Amino acid sequence: MSDIVNTEEQLEETLTLDDCSPELRQVVEFEQVPEELLGMLVSVYKASESTTREAWDQLPGSAQNVLDNFEQFHALVALSQSYSGIDFLGEMQETEKPSDMTDDEFAEYKAVMLDKVLHNCVKDMCKQLKKARRHPPMKREFLEIFKK
Repeated sequence: MSDIVNTEEQLEETLTLDDCSPELRQVVEFEQVPEELLGMLVSVYKASESTTREAWDQLPGSAQNVLDNFEQFHALVALSQSYSGIDFLGEMQETEKPSDMTDDEFAEYKAVMLDKVLHNCVKDMCKQLKKARRHPPMKREFLEIFKK
């Protein structure tokens, strides 16, 4: 049991904003992310890199050019996923398990639905970038976040 506690404490210590990209720190500052959300945001950021990279690589170059680099896209996706994940989990706490589902089936259902929510955040960000390449005001909104 003490090994689990020690591992959890180490995990919490290793998940800090300092270990992340400057772009994520800019997003946190610009969006004034509450301190209570930072641990989750960093966890999402670290866990989502490969799937976010895959989505980035599939974007047309003109959409990628709305931002300066992948790290900016990754930071925006992680923030979106964090807020959406919290909203979803809050809603699921208020949702009663259907009587025809076992606990395991309900847990699986929640996991699948959370995965869809997180995937939709990536898809939505891709759509926004594609739209921003033709709408200068929208492009400026993206760029405003990362002004130095």
